[in-house]
Amino acid sequence: MTTLTTLVIKPKIRGFICTTTHPTGCAAHVHEQIAYVKAQPPIERAPQKVLVIGSSTGYGLSSRIVAAFGGKADTIGVYFDKQPENGKTGTAGFYNTFGFEKAAHAQGLTAKSINGDAFSDDVKQRTIELIKKELGKVDLVVYSVASPVRTHPKTGTTHRSTLKPIGASFSAKTLDTDKDIVKEVSIEPASKEEIADTVAVMGGEDWMMWMEALKNAGVLAPGIKTVSYSYIGPKVTWPVYRDGTIGRAKKDLEESAKKIQALLKPLDGRAYVSVNKALVTQASSAIPVVPLYISLLYKVMKQKGNHEGCIEQIHRLFATQLYSGKEPTLDAEGRIRIDDREMDPDVQAKVEKLWHEVNSENIKAISDIESYKSEFLKLFGFGLSGIDYEAPVSPEI
Repeated sequence: MTTLTTLVIKPKIRGFICTTTHPTGCAAHVHEQIAYVKAQPPIERAPQKVLVIGSSTGYGLSSRIVAAFGGKADTIGVYFDKQPENGKTGTAGFYNTFGFEKAAHAQGLTAKSINGDAFSDDVKQRTIELIKKELGKVDLVVYSVASPVRTHPKTGTTHRSTLKPIGASFSAKTLDTDKDIVKEVSIEPASKEEIADTVAVMGGEDWMMWMEALKNAGVLAPGIKTVSYSYIGPKVTWPVYRDGTIGRAKKDLEESAKKIQALLKPLDGRAYVSVNKALVTQASSAIPVVPLYISLLYKVMKQKGNHEGCIEQIHRLFATQLYSGKEPTLDAEGRIRIDDREMDPDVQAKVEKLWHEVNSENIKAISDIESYKSEFLKLFGFGLSGIDYEAPVSPEI
């Protein structure tokens, strides 16, 4: 008989990542989201066979939860997470996926997952085979991959993304979340190679490759919809985001949506980019300026009563845009804008005022830095109510 190692797991934060995760806490975080979806009216026209690429955290995980528990969909998830080994915890997405699958199975739903590199041809082929075996065809494909590195499946070249401005250096306020201080950050502009690498990692090429592979394999249902997620944000973040290397990649993603739309025309399919709200995710935590902006934004939106987290955003996207029975409302660039509440002029005016006022002395008074830090820890399974964090648990599942 194998004896499982148990240990008391505490958060160990290094910069913008937490190097430990709590298995029970991750499951509780998933169940919080499931409970929210179950408390909402059912999504009557929801998809029934769903593939989520990048399914273990953030918007991808929430998409899978909304599809399964808001519309009773069978789902396949593709994710890339580290399993526990040698008494060390796995990454949060590994435990999130286990918690989701267990809950979905209890509801009689099909929930299968592939843990591997979504950029690879091998994982695409394995996913196609799993769809054929378990679902037959899919009627929704969510592409929500957030990775800093991509090895191109055709060239073998490894590309690494960068968070840099384009054309000129950038200086602005940022938040040191370890020390709760506001400081200046300066970032040098990206080279042409860094811009190209970021587009290769975070642009739309891989989304296009997935949709081509799925279509060629005959596993896309008539009326197929596919959606990928983007962000625009306020002008204060534009130099390092929308007008920087990431923004260049996001523009490529939006152009890819148009190409995918043409690809899906014979199936009467649709391809959308949904511009979502700024939220605490593992990806957003790494972007200079953004944690400070989010801390101020949360303060304003909670006071206004229209704050949303990942699960609220995605449920609203599905219920009011993708599956409302009407055509989605699109902006001039053809995008769904589920960031409408964040970008409300009154909200942005109040955030901008706080942005000019904020400093290390008043950060706790005029921002919601505590919620930022709490939401960050939740990503890794810490700070959930009802969990005894002093009790030993096994990293193994």
